[in-house]
Amino acid sequence: MDLHARRADSFGAQAEAYAEHRPDYPVAAIRWALEPLGADEPLDVLDLAAGTGKLTAGLVAEGHRVTAVEPNEQMLSELVRRVHDVRALPGHAEHIPVPDNTIDAVFVGTAFHWFDQEKALPEIARVLRPGGVLAAMWTEPDQDVEWLAELELVSASSVESQRGNPASVVEHPSFGAVEHEVFPHSHRRSSPEAAVAWINTHSRMLVIEDEERAAINDKMLAFLRDRPETSNGPFDVPLRAEIFRMVRASE
Repeated sequence: MDLHARRADSFGAQAEAYAEHRPDYPVAAIRWALEPLGADEPLDVLDLAAGTGKLTAGLVAEGHRVTAVEPNEQMLSELVRRVHDVRALPGHAEHIPVPDNTIDAVFVGTAFHWFDQEKALPEIARVLRPGGVLAAMWTEPDQDVEWLAELELVSASSVESQRGNPASVVEHPSFGAVEHEVFPHSHRRSSPEAAVAWINTHSRMLVIEDEERAAINDKMLAFLRDRPETSNGPFDVPLRAEIFRMVRASE
């Protein structure tokens, strides 16, 4: 298994930690994604590569009829345990177990970079109704904040970060132009240890050797305990939620 595949498959064994420590998504970003639909009533929404339901829960809270699709059995089980009033199905972005033209919006939370876009984009277009929305979202630390930029350097591993950017979502003839927006967000952490636990749920940390991970964790803890922003009690990690939106072309 190559490194990309190992990283994509690394989350299941840490499903409980992922559900506990990963951030959620801002409601403002969800609502912006759905603006082209111009509807106030509940929509049929698909959370693709839903993981443990971090985005699913936000979609359910907005009152939509949500189907969550996730390939990893452990992650999907954690989603079912934590998020109610949702249909949860095993499946992949390249083979979505949903009929044609039945979905108003497909959301992807911090997972679009794992997809084979040549196969996934036509499959997403298949399940969307004409005029439906594809929204790919990422939440990342705000690197304009000094201590977070320094933490990024302290936490560097032998495996590079894999972040979303405009090039991550390619244009496709089934969709209109890619639109991009950024929303401020934050992630509450109770302690330096909780911040380290969050960073340890990222694939670049999951696939390295235990010895390297332990050394990086020691460096992160020392750094966070020494910074006034993070040394005492609960603190908020400033995040940027990036979202890329495309509208399904009319037939």
